[in-house]
Amino acid sequence: MSSSILRVHPADDLIVALRDLKSGQQIEGWTLREDIHAKHKFAAHDFAAGDLITMYGVTVGRAMHAIPAGSLVHTHNIKHETAAFSGKKSDYLWTPPDVSRWQQRSFMGYKRSDSISGTANYWLVIPLVFCENRNLAFMREALTRALGYGRTSPYERYAQTLVERHQQGLALDGVPDEFFLNEPKPLFPNVTGIKFLEHGLGCGGTRQDAQALVQLLAGYIAHSNVAGATVLSLGCQHAQVSLLQDAISRLYPRFNKPLHIFEQQKSGSERDMMASAIRTTFSAVAKANEQVREACPLSDLIVGVECGGSDGFSGISANPAIGHTADLLSALGGAPVLSEFPELAGVEQSLCDRCVTTELADRFVHLMRSYEGAAKACGSGFDANPSPGNIRDGLITDAIKSAGAAKKGGTAPIVDVLDYSEPITKHGGLTLYCTPGNDVESTTAIAGGGCNLILFTTGLGTPTGNPVCPTLKIATNSTLMQRMGDILDFDTGPIITGAQTVPQMGEALLELCIATASGEYVPKAVSLGQDDFLPWKRGVSL
Repeated sequence: MSSSILRVHPADDLIVALRDLKSGQQIEGWTLREDIHAKHKFAAHDFAAGDLITMYGVTVGRAMHAIPAGSLVHTHNIKHETAAFSGKKSDYLWTPPDVSRWQQRSFMGYKRSDSISGTANYWLVIPLVFCENRNLAFMREALTRALGYGRTSPYERYAQTLVERHQQGLALDGVPDEFFLNEPKPLFPNVTGIKFLEHGLGCGGTRQDAQALVQLLAGYIAHSNVAGATVLSLGCQHAQVSLLQDAISRLYPRFNKPLHIFEQQKSGSERDMMASAIRTTFSAVAKANEQVREACPLSDLIVGVECGGSDGFSGISANPAIGHTADLLSALGGAPVLSEFPELAGVEQSLCDRCVTTELADRFVHLMRSYEGAAKACGSGFDANPSPGNIRDGLITDAIKSAGAAKKGGTAPIVDVLDYSEPITKHGGLTLYCTPGNDVESTTAIAGGGCNLILFTTGLGTPTGNPVCPTLKIATNSTLMQRMGDILDFDTGPIITGAQTVPQMGEALLELCIATASGEYVPKAVSLGQDDFLPWKRGVSL
């Protein structure tokens, strides 16, 4: 991709600028009528008012008024528009990529008797209701410091060093960047960490909110990256202990991990409950430390593909690259997972046709229409999804954003369609998972569904991570990687410059996935303690 422009699909009406272009510039047969900044698009031909506009081979907008060829196409002259869809219409044939070089490969993970293998080994402490968040905070402060899991944050360690240098009369600007990489050694090195899932739900909402919450928490407790859990309950909340136990037994019938539940209203005192919870958790973590990493099949990898802070390069560099990784994983018997349903608007028909059964396609249609119907009932819609940052960097309609976002899902057949908080069980193809487009709500959901790795693309930069699922951050362009390399892990900018192809980048990403799953590479979000956890209340969130 060494040109200054790109027509993504032969049928496209829009041309992407790969670098800043000047008004009056003649390029490959077009004369530009105005400046076109990198990541933005210009019209490939004249449009009349009302004409449909195509990109990625699908309808992505409608002209609001006449647009001459060579003109900038932006929110002032087009609006969101998508094509109709109606379930599976055709058979789908897929040619898997060659995966012979990985057939005998494995990753060093944690084998579980009740699930697939994990890529990490965490202990969880979970409140069933926000009333227990104070006790959760006490346990976090006590256990993380005592056991050496992030005894202090890198910034607290940095501040402490500044105090010491000040007291010694030394300059404050002599602390090297490498200081931030010096992590304390935990008491139990085979336990990746203790994670505390603070949230603001559990009571005061609808009973449906409580049910959705306990199903999500059940997914985290049963997660392959989790050795066991401590649960704190007040006792009178909607999210009852019995609901959690029912969700675990119903959704995860093979569950056999240690689960310790403490209910404050049944305790003699808060001090008694907390002492018991801390003592029990300490003993359980010591027991979990007995497990070590072993060789595990690549088919045990469930990889969520996600995007956030997207830009006009997302759909032509990072997203297609991880889409190729997803295809390699499918061919190896693994399970890639594509979520963020508001960001699939406009590509529904192609996804329906990729479904292996008409029933799966019908379920996808139902979930999409129900979701958008709820948004419209609140005076919104999928068209409102793009953020100001998305628009500023070239994603000017939700359909353009969606067509590029769907590239993360590769080309493999769709073997399952799941609603929020349902367990991911099908391997050897793509799973569609109903979540909002909100980054943290979505990553929270797919981790709860069972993803043991997340590949997260970004064009603008984001520090997002997850408490139990290692999250790799993939930059769409090298400028971003150079500026924010402290929070990003992988650069697909060479696709834009033509130095690397999409398949080459996808293969390199698979290698990074294997290294991460084996504990050989620690993602920046993990080392920085980016433990974002945000349950979806099933209201309208785009």
